[in-house]
Amino acid sequence: MHTVVVGTSGVTASDVLAVARGGARIELSAEAVAALAAAREIVDALAAKPDPVYGVSTGFGALATRHISPELRAQLQRNIVRSHAAGMGPRVEREVVRALMFLRLKTVCSGHTGVRPEVAQTMADVLNAGITPVVHEYGSLGCSGDLAPLSHCALALMGEGDAEGPDGVVRPAGELLAEHGIQPVELREKEGLALLNGTDGMLGMLVMALADLDTLYKSADVTAALSLEALLGTDKVLAPELHAIRPHPGQGASAANMSAVLQGSGLTGHHQDDAPRVQDAYSVRCAPQVAGAGRDTLAHARLVAERELAAAVDNPVVLPDGRVESNGNFHGAPVAYVLDFLAIAAADLGSIAERRTDRLLDKNRSHGLPPFLADDAGVDSGLMIAQYTQAALVSEMKRLAVPASADSIPSSAMQEDHVSMGWSAARKLRTAVDNLTRIIAIELYAATRAVELREGLTPAPATRAVIEAVRAAGVQGPGPDRFLAPDLAAADAFVRGGDLVAAVEKVTGPLQ
Repeated sequence: MHTVVVGTSGVTASDVLAVARGGARIELSAEAVAALAAAREIVDALAAKPDPVYGVSTGFGALATRHISPELRAQLQRNIVRSHAAGMGPRVEREVVRALMFLRLKTVCSGHTGVRPEVAQTMADVLNAGITPVVHEYGSLGCSGDLAPLSHCALALMGEGDAEGPDGVVRPAGELLAEHGIQPVELREKEGLALLNGTDGMLGMLVMALADLDTLYKSADVTAALSLEALLGTDKVLAPELHAIRPHPGQGASAANMSAVLQGSGLTGHHQDDAPRVQDAYSVRCAPQVAGAGRDTLAHARLVAERELAAAVDNPVVLPDGRVESNGNFHGAPVAYVLDFLAIAAADLGSIAERRTDRLLDKNRSHGLPPFLADDAGVDSGLMIAQYTQAALVSEMKRLAVPASADSIPSSAMQEDHVSMGWSAARKLRTAVDNLTRIIAIELYAATRAVELREGLTPAPATRAVIEAVRAAGVQGPGPDRFLAPDLAAADAFVRGGDLVAAVEKVTGPLQ
């Protein structure tokens, strides 16, 4: 099994994906263990002094003015975890919780939190055992970190609350720890606070969304090319010299991908035949510009994620010179903004894909295709309602594009009077990514059928490869009306699993 070694300098996106989705094992580096021990010595020294230090010998948030006596400090740390584990609503997905815990471990191992090495090792042991704490949808405002979600994870480390075992069954966390020989942690000064104060949930969801969107943007280039081909459009608009004079990197990459898919097509260039048109519609002609802008948005979001993956997010933090200082690094604004930005780009990509699908189905604009791509229009409705489904998904995408990060709401007796709502931005982006997958799948379904209906014209080799692969995956081709939902589900699985991109790349080589 793949192993990820956690050091003091952060982790990579591929590390997060390996742990969250691939079940990779985790090891702590010797450097990380040494840094943990050194930082803990500083915290222990401060705890022994009479002067109050936030998070070590005081209350939290709006209660930070109270000095806590030594005999109550262990109780203080237990209490912050128990009281903050106040989430509600549906359970969050297993991969999100694993990413959340792994990224908190990443910060703990930085040596800036003051957590003991044995606590960090317990976090790794729980992940390695396949134990996943139950975390709920609601409870994070994305400031002071993802407090409630992280608290539910810390609660499981204490042997309290519920967790899902490797068999998928939810049971008391204490039972699961005992079964795997894991001793529950007994938190000491600062440790409860250090386990809660991070942007780990929203960051984990950002990393996974970036991976999914990378595949979806390539998939959208493919389906846009298939739609252009099915509509007998011109591929001259994809010429690299045209995109070189507006040098946005994403635009050039999308145009190059579409051009590669259409290489050798016998369908393109017929726009001057029976019903001549000077230009294709915007949804066809401007596909590289829209998808390209989204790709550049991905690049910016990836840069933010890389910075955050290298960060140590906690409050207070232990500095190399021995100081323990309060800060505002837990504020989720940098991550929240790009989560919202990605939702906007995804909504627009879904919108333009739906417009191409509608054009394929409209006999007045499809340049010779049958109405709704039906076998016997009137008797058959063809893909009429598939487009309805796609339109409903696009409509929801537009609602999901409304930014969460613009909606701060005060909390903690006005001590935390401005929050990022980054967790909410991440949750709605996950829904947007799911919807975008379905939208692209419907365009794929329509475009492949339309290409097959162009009798006497030879599609591009890459298009033929897609049609063969998607039919082999259980997505049926043209014919009389049938129960459509299974076809659409199979198309969704084909896109979601990366099979669409894989089918094309067997012909074209790697897409950009």
